Amino acid sequence: MSDRVLKRLSPRFEAMYSEMGRPSIAPEKLLRALLLQILYTVRSERLLMEQLDYNLLFRWFVGMNVDEAVWVPTVYSKNRERLLQGGVAEAFFEEVLREARVQDLLSDEHFTVDGTLLEAWAGLKSFKRKDGQGKPDDGDPGNPSVDFHGEKRRNDTHQSTTDPEALLAKKGAGKEAKLSYTGHVLMENRHGLVVNTRVTQATGTCEREASVEMMAEYPRGPGATLGADKNYDSAEHVKQLRERGVTPHVAQKSRYSAIDGRTTRHTGYQVSQRARKRVEEIFGWMKNVGLLRKIRHRGTDRVDWMFTFTAATYNLVRLRNLAIPPEPARA
Repeated sequence: MSDRVLKRLSPRFEAMYSEMGRPSIAPEKLLRALLLQILYTVRSERLLMEQLDYNLLFRWFVGMNVDEAVWVPTVYSKNRERLLQGGVAEAFFEEVLREARVQDLLSDEHFTVDGTLLEAWAGLKSFKRKDGQGKPDDGDPGNPSVDFHGEKRRNDTHQSTTDPEALLAKKGAGKEAKLSYTGHVLMENRHGLVVNTRVTQATGTCEREASVEMMAEYPRGPGATLGADKNYDSAEHVKQLRERGVTPHVAQKSRYSAIDGRTTRHTGYQVSQRARKRVEEIFGWMKNVGLLRKIRHRGTDRVDWMFTFTAATYNLVRLRNLAIPPEPARA
Protein backbone atom coordinates (compact mmCIF):
# COMPACT_ATOMS: atom_id res chain seq x y z
CA MET A 1 0.00 0.00 0.00
CA SER A 2 2.82 2.40 0.78
CA ASP A 3 4.41 1.67 -2.60
CA ARG A 4 1.18 2.47 -4.44
CA VAL A 5 0.59 5.66 -2.45
CA LEU A 6 4.13 6.98 -2.96
CA LYS A 7 4.06 6.10 -6.66
CA ARG A 8 0.93 8.21 -7.17
CA LEU A 9 2.61 11.08 -5.29
CA SER A 10 5.70 10.96 -7.50
CA PRO A 11 4.63 13.94 -9.71
CA ARG A 12 4.24 16.09 -6.60
CA PHE A 13 7.69 15.06 -5.41
CA GLU A 14 9.22 15.92 -8.79
CA ALA A 15 7.92 19.49 -8.47
CA MET A 16 9.62 19.84 -5.07
CA TYR A 17 13.14 19.27 -6.43
CA SER A 18 15.38 22.24 -7.16
CA GLU A 19 16.92 22.52 -10.62
CA MET A 20 20.22 23.73 -9.18
CA GLY A 21 22.58 22.64 -6.41
CA ARG A 22 23.52 19.19 -5.17
CA PRO A 23 21.10 16.26 -5.55
CA SER A 24 18.77 16.16 -2.55
CA ILE A 25 17.44 13.17 -0.66
CA ALA A 26 14.35 11.78 -2.34
CA PRO A 27 11.15 12.73 -0.44
CA GLU A 28 9.96 9.14 -0.87
CA LYS A 29 12.87 7.90 1.24
CA LEU A 30 12.26 10.55 3.91
CA LEU A 31 8.61 9.54 4.17
CA ARG A 32 9.43 5.83 4.27
CA ALA A 33 11.84 6.41 7.15
CA LEU A 34 9.24 8.56 8.90
CA LEU A 35 6.71 5.75 8.53
CA LEU A 36 9.14 3.39 10.24
CA GLN A 37 9.71 5.89 13.04
CA ILE A 38 5.96 6.02 13.76
CA LEU A 39 5.27 2.30 13.33
CA TYR A 40 8.16 1.21 15.56
CA THR A 41 7.89 4.08 18.08
CA VAL A 42 11.41 5.39 17.51
CA ARG A 43 11.74 8.37 19.86
CA SER A 44 13.88 10.69 17.74
CA GLU A 45 15.47 11.16 14.33
CA ARG A 46 18.87 10.42 15.86
CA LEU A 47 17.72 6.99 17.04
CA LEU A 48 16.06 6.46 13.66
CA MET A 49 19.41 7.00 11.93
CA GLU A 50 20.99 4.47 14.27
CA GLN A 51 18.30 1.96 13.32
CA LEU A 52 18.89 2.61 9.62
CA ASP A 53 22.61 2.08 10.16
CA TYR A 54 22.32 -1.55 11.28
CA ASN A 55 18.76 -2.76 10.59
CA LEU A 56 18.72 -4.39 7.15
CA LEU A 57 14.93 -4.55 7.01
CA PHE A 58 14.72 -0.81 7.67
CA ARG A 59 17.24 -0.21 4.87
CA TRP A 60 15.25 -2.42 2.51
CA PHE A 61 11.99 -0.60 3.20
CA VAL A 62 13.53 2.86 2.81
CA GLY A 63 15.36 1.83 -0.39
CA MET A 64 18.98 2.14 0.78
CA ASN A 65 21.84 -0.10 -0.25
CA VAL A 66 23.59 -2.25 2.34
CA ASP A 67 26.80 -0.19 2.18
CA GLU A 68 25.10 3.19 1.73
CA ALA A 69 25.89 5.79 4.38
CA VAL A 70 22.95 6.86 6.53
CA TRP A 71 21.84 10.48 6.72
CA VAL A 72 22.74 12.89 9.48
CA PRO A 73 19.96 13.35 12.08
CA THR A 74 19.42 16.99 11.03
CA VAL A 75 18.22 15.95 7.57
CA TYR A 76 14.60 16.20 8.71
CA SER A 77 15.16 19.62 10.23
CA LYS A 78 16.54 20.85 6.91
CA ASN A 79 13.83 19.23 4.78
CA ARG A 80 10.82 19.81 7.03
CA GLU A 81 9.94 23.18 5.48
CA ARG A 82 10.10 21.68 2.00
CA LEU A 83 7.74 18.87 3.00
CA LEU A 84 5.50 21.34 4.81
CA GLN A 85 5.19 23.75 1.89
CA GLY A 86 4.53 20.89 -0.52
CA GLY A 87 1.47 19.74 1.44
CA VAL A 88 2.94 16.23 1.51
CA ALA A 89 1.18 15.03 4.68
CA GLU A 90 -2.27 16.02 3.40
CA ALA A 91 -1.60 14.43 0.00
CA PHE A 92 -0.30 11.24 1.62
CA PHE A 93 -3.37 11.12 3.86
CA GLU A 94 -5.73 11.53 0.88
CA GLU A 95 -3.97 8.80 -1.10
CA VAL A 96 -4.27 6.39 1.83
CA LEU A 97 -8.00 7.19 1.95
CA ARG A 98 -8.12 6.40 -1.74
CA GLU A 99 -6.82 2.92 -0.93
CA ALA A 100 -9.71 2.47 1.51
CA ARG A 101 -12.22 3.92 -0.96
CA VAL A 102 -11.15 1.48 -3.69
CA GLN A 103 -11.80 -1.38 -1.27
CA ASP A 104 -15.23 0.12 -0.39
CA LEU A 105 -14.33 0.44 3.28
CA LEU A 106 -15.47 4.04 3.86
CA SER A 107 -18.89 5.16 5.02
CA ASP A 108 -20.39 8.39 3.69
CA GLU A 109 -23.28 8.45 6.17
CA HIS A 110 -22.20 7.93 9.77
CA PHE A 111 -19.27 9.71 11.43
CA THR A 112 -17.75 10.47 14.83
CA VAL A 113 -15.73 13.51 15.86
CA ASP A 114 -13.55 14.13 18.89
CA GLY A 115 -10.54 16.10 20.02
CA THR A 116 -7.61 15.48 22.34
CA LEU A 117 -4.97 17.63 23.99
CA LEU A 118 -1.42 17.31 22.65
CA GLU A 119 1.19 18.47 25.13
CA ALA A 120 3.43 21.07 23.51
CA TRP A 121 7.23 20.98 23.44
CA ALA A 122 7.46 23.88 25.89
CA GLY A 123 7.84 24.08 29.67
CA LEU A 124 5.74 26.11 32.06
CA LYS A 125 8.79 28.20 32.93
CA SER A 126 8.61 29.63 29.41
CA PHE A 127 5.03 30.84 30.02
CA LYS A 128 5.70 34.47 30.89
CA ARG A 129 3.78 37.73 30.98
CA LYS A 130 3.45 39.46 27.62
CA ASP A 131 4.18 42.87 29.15
CA GLY A 132 7.42 41.61 30.74
CA GLN A 133 6.28 42.48 34.28
CA GLY A 134 6.55 38.96 35.72
CA LYS A 135 8.46 37.92 38.81
CA PRO A 136 12.23 37.82 38.33
CA ASP A 137 14.01 34.47 38.32
CA ASP A 138 17.33 33.54 39.93
CA GLY A 139 19.28 34.44 36.76
CA ASP A 140 20.34 30.90 35.86
CA PRO A 141 20.46 30.89 32.02
CA GLY A 142 20.11 27.10 31.79
CA ASN A 143 17.30 26.21 34.19
CA PRO A 144 16.13 29.23 36.19
CA SER A 145 14.04 28.88 39.33
CA VAL A 146 10.74 30.76 39.03
CA ASP A 147 8.21 31.34 41.82
CA PHE A 148 4.66 31.11 40.40
CA HIS A 149 2.81 31.24 43.73
CA GLY A 150 0.03 33.81 43.83
CA GLU A 151 0.35 34.69 40.14
CA LYS A 152 -2.69 34.29 37.88
CA ARG A 153 -1.48 32.83 34.61
CA ARG A 154 -3.85 33.14 31.66
CA ASN A 155 -3.55 32.89 27.92
CA ASP A 156 -4.61 36.50 27.38
CA THR A 157 -1.86 37.86 29.65
CA HIS A 158 0.88 35.22 29.29
CA GLN A 159 2.64 33.55 26.39
CA SER A 160 5.28 30.88 25.98
CA THR A 161 8.64 32.14 24.78
CA THR A 162 9.49 28.65 23.48
CA ASP A 163 6.29 28.03 21.48
CA PRO A 164 4.15 31.19 21.31
CA GLU A 165 1.24 29.36 19.61
CA ALA A 166 0.80 26.83 22.44
CA LEU A 167 -1.93 27.69 24.94
CA LEU A 168 -2.45 26.71 28.57
CA ALA A 169 -5.20 24.08 28.80
CA LYS A 170 -6.35 21.23 31.01
CA LYS A 171 -8.41 18.09 30.44
CA GLY A 172 -10.98 18.78 33.15
CA ALA A 173 -11.70 20.17 36.57
CA GLY A 174 -8.98 19.31 39.07
CA LYS A 175 -6.45 18.42 36.35
CA GLU A 176 -3.15 20.23 35.90
CA ALA A 177 -2.89 22.80 33.12
CA LYS A 178 -0.23 22.30 30.44
CA LEU A 179 0.85 24.13 27.31
CA SER A 180 -1.01 22.26 24.59
CA TYR A 181 -2.55 22.06 21.16
CA THR A 182 -5.80 20.29 20.29
CA GLY A 183 -5.83 17.51 17.69
CA HIS A 184 -9.18 16.76 16.03
CA VAL A 185 -10.22 13.58 14.23
CA LEU A 186 -13.24 12.80 12.05
CA MET A 187 -13.86 9.04 11.94
CA GLU A 188 -16.22 7.07 9.76
CA ASN A 189 -18.17 4.56 11.82
CA ARG A 190 -18.15 1.54 9.50
CA HIS A 191 -14.51 0.48 10.01
CA GLY A 192 -13.10 3.17 12.30
CA LEU A 193 -10.90 4.89 9.70
CA VAL A 194 -9.82 8.52 10.02
CA VAL A 195 -11.26 10.61 7.18
CA ASN A 196 -10.23 14.12 8.25
CA THR A 197 -7.87 15.74 10.75
CA ARG A 198 -7.05 19.15 12.13
CA VAL A 199 -4.81 20.73 14.76
CA THR A 200 -5.85 23.99 16.39
CA GLN A 201 -4.90 26.05 19.38
CA ALA A 202 -6.40 24.73 22.60
CA THR A 203 -9.26 27.21 23.05
CA GLY A 204 -12.51 26.40 24.83
CA THR A 205 -14.59 26.23 21.65
CA CYS A 206 -12.08 24.76 19.19
CA GLU A 207 -13.58 21.25 19.22
CA ARG A 208 -17.05 22.36 18.13
CA GLU A 209 -15.69 24.76 15.52
CA ALA A 210 -13.37 22.13 14.05
CA SER A 211 -16.13 19.50 13.86
CA VAL A 212 -18.32 21.74 11.70
CA GLU A 213 -15.39 22.59 9.41
CA MET A 214 -14.27 18.97 8.99
CA MET A 215 -17.81 17.79 8.20
CA ALA A 216 -18.15 20.58 5.63
CA GLU A 217 -14.90 19.54 3.92
CA TYR A 218 -15.52 15.79 3.69
CA PRO A 219 -17.90 14.53 0.94
CA ARG A 220 -20.88 12.83 2.53
CA GLY A 221 -24.19 11.38 1.49
CA PRO A 222 -27.68 12.56 2.42
CA GLY A 223 -28.84 11.89 5.97
CA ALA A 224 -25.33 11.94 7.45
CA THR A 225 -25.00 11.66 11.24
CA LEU A 226 -22.26 12.88 13.55
CA GLY A 227 -21.62 11.26 16.92
CA ALA A 228 -19.76 13.10 19.66
CA ASP A 229 -19.44 13.38 23.44
CA LYS A 230 -21.18 15.84 25.76
CA ASN A 231 -18.69 18.61 25.07
CA TYR A 232 -20.36 19.05 21.67
CA ASP A 233 -23.86 19.39 23.16
CA SER A 234 -24.45 23.11 22.63
CA ALA A 235 -27.37 24.84 20.94
CA GLU A 236 -25.18 26.74 18.48
CA HIS A 237 -23.20 23.67 17.45
CA VAL A 238 -26.31 21.55 16.96
CA LYS A 239 -27.88 24.36 14.92
CA GLN A 240 -24.84 24.64 12.64
CA LEU A 241 -24.84 20.89 11.98
CA ARG A 242 -28.55 20.81 11.17
CA GLU A 243 -28.17 23.76 8.78
CA ARG A 244 -25.62 21.69 6.85
CA GLY A 245 -27.89 18.65 6.66
CA VAL A 246 -26.06 16.67 9.36
CA THR A 247 -28.01 14.95 12.15
CA PRO A 248 -26.17 15.54 15.47
CA HIS A 249 -25.94 12.28 17.40
CA VAL A 250 -24.33 14.06 20.36
CA ALA A 251 -24.33 12.63 23.88
CA GLN A 252 -26.84 14.49 26.04
CA LYS A 253 -25.90 16.64 28.98
CA SER A 254 -27.78 16.01 32.21
CA ARG A 255 -29.18 19.58 32.06
CA TYR A 256 -30.00 22.02 29.29
CA SER A 257 -29.28 19.60 26.46
CA ALA A 258 -29.75 20.72 22.86
CA ILE A 259 -30.63 17.14 21.85
CA ASP A 260 -34.25 16.14 22.45
CA GLY A 261 -36.43 13.08 21.95
CA ARG A 262 -36.79 13.68 18.22
CA THR A 263 -33.20 12.47 17.88
CA THR A 264 -32.72 10.07 20.78
CA ARG A 265 -35.84 8.00 20.00
CA HIS A 266 -34.23 6.56 16.87
CA THR A 267 -32.24 3.33 17.00
CA GLY A 268 -29.44 4.94 14.98
CA TYR A 269 -28.73 7.35 17.84
CA GLN A 270 -27.93 4.47 20.20
CA VAL A 271 -25.75 2.84 17.53
CA SER A 272 -23.80 6.09 17.09
CA GLN A 273 -23.25 6.34 20.84
CA ARG A 274 -21.68 2.88 20.88
CA ALA A 275 -19.61 3.46 17.73
CA ARG A 276 -18.22 6.85 18.82
CA LYS A 277 -16.13 5.24 21.56
CA ARG A 278 -13.90 3.71 18.90
CA VAL A 279 -12.35 7.13 18.28
CA GLU A 280 -10.50 6.76 21.60
CA GLU A 281 -8.62 3.82 20.08
CA ILE A 282 -7.31 6.17 17.39
CA PHE A 283 -6.07 8.70 19.94
CA GLY A 284 -4.53 5.94 22.05
CA TRP A 285 -2.60 4.54 19.09
CA MET A 286 -1.44 7.96 17.91
CA LYS A 287 -0.22 8.95 21.37
CA ASN A 288 1.38 5.69 22.51
CA VAL A 289 2.68 4.24 19.23
CA GLY A 290 2.87 7.42 17.14
CA LEU A 291 4.60 9.39 19.91
CA LEU A 292 2.09 12.26 19.96
CA ARG A 293 1.50 12.29 23.71
CA LYS A 294 4.14 15.02 23.88
CA ILE A 295 4.78 16.50 20.47
CA ARG A 296 8.31 17.15 19.23
CA HIS A 297 7.59 20.13 16.98
CA ARG A 298 6.62 23.74 17.53
CA GLY A 299 4.00 25.81 15.77
CA THR A 300 0.48 24.88 14.64
CA ASP A 301 1.49 24.14 11.03
CA ARG A 302 4.24 21.66 11.95
CA VAL A 303 2.14 19.96 14.62
CA ASP A 304 -0.73 19.67 12.14
CA TRP A 305 1.62 18.14 9.54
CA MET A 306 2.82 15.48 11.96
CA PHE A 307 -0.68 14.80 13.30
CA THR A 308 -2.04 14.26 9.78
CA PHE A 309 0.83 12.00 8.74
CA THR A 310 0.43 9.92 11.92
CA ALA A 311 -3.31 9.57 11.22
CA ALA A 312 -2.47 8.34 7.71
CA THR A 313 -0.09 5.78 9.22
CA TYR A 314 -2.85 4.61 11.56
CA ASN A 315 -5.12 4.14 8.54
CA LEU A 316 -2.45 2.01 6.85
CA VAL A 317 -2.27 -0.24 9.91
CA ARG A 318 -6.06 -0.40 10.05
CA LEU A 319 -6.30 -1.30 6.36
CA ARG A 320 -3.70 -4.02 6.85
CA ASN A 321 -5.74 -5.48 9.70
CA LEU A 322 -8.97 -5.35 7.69
CA ALA A 323 -7.30 -7.16 4.79
CA ILE A 324 -6.15 -10.09 6.96
CA PRO A 325 -8.78 -12.87 6.72
CA PRO A 326 -10.03 -14.20 10.07
CA GLU A 327 -8.59 -17.49 11.27
CA PRO A 328 -10.91 -20.48 10.81
CA ALA A 329 -12.68 -21.64 13.94
CA ARG A 330 -11.17 -24.68 15.58
CA ALA A 331 -13.31 -27.78 15.94
